Amino acid sequence: MTTALKFLPRGLATGIGSMPFGEPGPALQLIKQNMPNIPHWPQLPRRSGNEGFVHQFLDPLVRMGLLEKRGDKVVFPVDNRDWPNRLTEFYSIYLAAESGDDEALKTFAFPPASASGFYAFMEDMQAGGTGTARYLKGHLAGPLTIGFQLKDERGRLAYYEDQLRDVLVKTLAMHARWQAAELAKTGLPAIIFVDEPGVRVYGSSSYITVTREMVISDLKAVFAGIHIAGGLAGVHSCDAIDWSVLYEANLEIVNLDAYQFGESLLPYVNEMNKYMEQGGAIAWGIVPTLDKAFDEDSDTLLARLEKLWAELEQRGMDRATLLRQSLITPACGTGLLEPALAERIYLLTREVSEKVMEMAAAT
Repeated sequence: MTTALKFLPRGLATGIGSMPFGEPGPALQLIKQNMPNIPHWPQLPRRSGNEGFVHQFLDPLVRMGLLEKRGDKVVFPVDNRDWPNRLTEFYSIYLAAESGDDEALKTFAFPPASASGFYAFMEDMQAGGTGTARYLKGHLAGPLTIGFQLKDERGRLAYYEDQLRDVLVKTLAMHARWQAAELAKTGLPAIIFVDEPGVRVYGSSSYITVTREMVISDLKAVFAGIHIAGGLAGVHSCDAIDWSVLYEANLEIVNLDAYQFGESLLPYVNEMNKYMEQGGAIAWGIVPTLDKAFDEDSDTLLARLEKLWAELEQRGMDRATLLRQSLITPACGTGLLEPALAERIYLLTREVSEKVMEMAAAT
């Protein structure tokens, strides 16, 4: 961990990323109202197909011809006779970006048409100032999640092909570096979450060739890009997984769906204790991104979180550390929900955060 010891969020709130609006304005307003200390840029999947992960995070691969649309699918065209030349171009630009060439790094930026929420967020920060914000949060899809959705032209999963996996990881690492650097231009440090539900494949009998070393190595490469730009790195995973994998991956924040899967932390409490002793933080996704959010209030959600913390304390965790190194978030993104439900979720996140901040201040 490079910067974790300086990061003591003490219950601050932030969001995951996706929001159910067709335009940035309503999303930005909801974020400002409820997450003023760590606002995030809104991903808007309902706006257009361009807001999906291919064009948001992998656009350089599309422009260089390393990804092509064939029918209704996007594939790596390794059968194309020009593939070696395209690959050479990619690695040349990557190496230049890695060595500090700003123009080469811009190759890995969002296209404006594919990340309207990001550019509206940056414009808003530049025009109106950062207000009470202490950090700005960004996000991107992770290498496992993407690698198990993309294939080559023969139908082979990209994550299982060493060359394709390497291209994906390097692209995401450079994008993460660019995004963290852009957010930092506001004068505030960036937090970048890697959205990685795909980490659940590790340990599954259906994905036996996915090793612990592969998962950690790929995540570390993306986190390194964030750290080089001075940012804090986190992972969001909304499932019950082997959390010890993330604790070893040189990141500052682990974010989980604590509402549904909080007890999945318990078998890994020793690893969690070591991670937090080294300065790592947990982002507690205690607000459900389900209709159940209408049946909950800040008191019931805090009671649920307190019960989980009590179980962790019984297994050796220090309560003051838990409070000091905690963030509060929704359980997942809200991009596929109805706007009224998203509004409820963001309100609850703020209210729970305010209560945890009071508790942390008292320790």
